[in-house]
Amino acid sequence: MPKILTIKEIAKLSGVSVSTVSRVINNSPNVSAVKRDKVQSIIDEYQFKPNMVARSMISKHTQTIALVVSDIRNPYFIALVSQIEEISRQYDYSVLLFNTMTGGKQQSIENENQELTVFKTIEEKQVDGIVILGGEIDREQIDVRYRTQLNQLAGKIPTVIIGQPIEDCQAIFVARHQEQSGQIVTQHLLALGYRKIGFIGGSASVRITQERLRGYRETMQIYADVDEQQIILNDYYVQDGYQAIEQLLQQDKLPEALVAINDEVALGAVRALRDQGLNVPQDIAIASCDAFPNSDYQVPRLTTIDHHNDVLGEQALTQLMQLIDQEPPIALTAPMPELIIRESCGSQYLKERTQNG
Repeated sequence: MPKILTIKEIAKLSGVSVSTVSRVINNSPNVSAVKRDKVQSIIDEYQFKPNMVARSMISKHTQTIALVVSDIRNPYFIALVSQIEEISRQYDYSVLLFNTMTGGKQQSIENENQELTVFKTIEEKQVDGIVILGGEIDREQIDVRYRTQLNQLAGKIPTVIIGQPIEDCQAIFVARHQEQSGQIVTQHLLALGYRKIGFIGGSASVRITQERLRGYRETMQIYADVDEQQIILNDYYVQDGYQAIEQLLQQDKLPEALVAINDEVALGAVRALRDQGLNVPQDIAIASCDAFPNSDYQVPRLTTIDHHNDVLGEQALTQLMQLIDQEPPIALTAPMPELIIRESCGSQYLKERTQNG
């Protein structure tokens, strides 16, 4: 009669981690063919039958991931959370969602305390890993207490942050090319012949805004002048795009074209212009630095940047599983931003106007 093995013993005989054995048993993805074959050969040889309770006790894993989001109302976060949950199921993990509501103008001392409270709760839940989206980690000046407690948490629990890397942080970062998105959008508008180009949305205290704004500024300074009064950093939502247009109109500073921090702000700007009897792109062109779901169904369809956020979720979970397995992170390359040309930039409108003389 074959010897009855535990998962821990199978891992030792196979030369892999307990988590890898668990994923093979559950037919989960992202296990190399070599490792899968090693594990499966041991399972077949000893006619192993998994006991779910015993496996959890041996591996000391809860099969849960904590997902910390700064504002679930943000369409970028909504899409990414949905994707991470779907990928986590493929790994046989459940997701505990923590919505701190600390994004944008909501930032305050109380909000910082909220994120620190969430860290304590996560540790009590004994999750296997953590993914962080936004919040204090995206600030230009990160709170000292936050940085300290984040490092303490990452030292105990594998932690992956979808955001721009910072120094002296023990977590693994999955980043995007933020500055290039500002460059690409601005280059496109300049190539269409626009020279008076403004920038709206975002927050001066957030690194994403500063990086996209830097891409816009550096590109503009090569070909045109930057009018500081046409740069309005107010936040990331529809109402902020609307209010930015109101402010520009009050200043009599409406430019020929606008770079919006994201699709939400662009949509608000389109609505505000329409309310004033102005049309996009006939009266002013608009392009966005960050594509959100369904922007190709708006009127007009938005010219925008696809950061391929679907890849971000995959990369984050890949790195997290490496950490959970106590294996080194994999060298991954962030997907390059891709310009999606649609109606709002006026490319087709300008082409037709030129052809008609």
